[in-house]
Amino acid sequence: MAAAARPVIVSCAITGSIHIPSQTPYLPITPDEIAASAIGAAEAGAAILHLHARNAADGRPTPDPAVFLEFLPKIKAATDAVVNITTGGAQTMTIDERLAGPLRMKPEMCSLNMGSMNFGLYPMAARIKAFKYEWEPEYLEASRGGIFRNTFSDIERILEVLGANGTRFEFECYDVGHIYTLAHFLERGLVKPPLFVQTIFGILGGIGTDPEDLLHMKRTADRLLGDAYVWSILGAGRHQTNLTTMGAIMGGNIRTGLEDNIYLGKGELAKSNADLVAKSVRILRELSLEPATPAQAREMLGLKGKENVGF
Repeated sequence: MAAAARPVIVSCAITGSIHIPSQTPYLPITPDEIAASAIGAAEAGAAILHLHARNAADGRPTPDPAVFLEFLPKIKAATDAVVNITTGGAQTMTIDERLAGPLRMKPEMCSLNMGSMNFGLYPMAARIKAFKYEWEPEYLEASRGGIFRNTFSDIERILEVLGANGTRFEFECYDVGHIYTLAHFLERGLVKPPLFVQTIFGILGGIGTDPEDLLHMKRTADRLLGDAYVWSILGAGRHQTNLTTMGAIMGGNIRTGLEDNIYLGKGELAKSNADLVAKSVRILRELSLEPATPAQAREMLGLKGKENVGF
């Protein structure tokens, strides 16, 4: 008898702080657009929905809990997917601002960036012919001289205050040192297995996108974390599909979505998050793998269940 296909968790990042409205008309902006895009991604096979909020008037990232409350209940009512709220927000936000939504919502999962870093978005500005909103060029340029702050004390605080609500974490590791930082917190007992480790490739300031970079991150996580972690792969921009495919073949889980990549193929903008999820699901099935259901994802990651959230 043939063995059952291995379930692969497909996460979808619906609308984040990396891309701006001038880059694509398909980026979800308003609460209704975010809700519809997230529901579509779940229907296409995403078990986890990673969510930021935006100002409906101009698309600027916002940490306002009231905005989250305009779309999270709709997503919860329409899908069984795991809701994963950002604690990264945008590098222009304070830690207090970044925590406002997650503290109010008490989600099953939050992202947690594992170190301060240069987070270079500014090269995008040269590729944009006309900006739609006044805030956009300044926002991109600010990443040239700014630091995306995630200190040890910041991480400790997030683990404490959100962990008290039963929230677990997507540990975002942009470089090898971030895996060492996570291992440090594991040794101290401040994080508990299973650790959902999102290894991120292709952000200027973090590790690159060569296959050797992926292998190095995986070897390092294996050596430092052993069997305490569940591995996932995020490739930025045009590197998304090749890295997530390589990672899936190696036994990992994958993340896709318009936060990370706005193209479905070369020169072809993705018209929805569902398009990107459907592409990933098709590739998984061609590899004799199956997308995990939300129930399987919850079991694999030890989550508290959608009935125990605050929205």
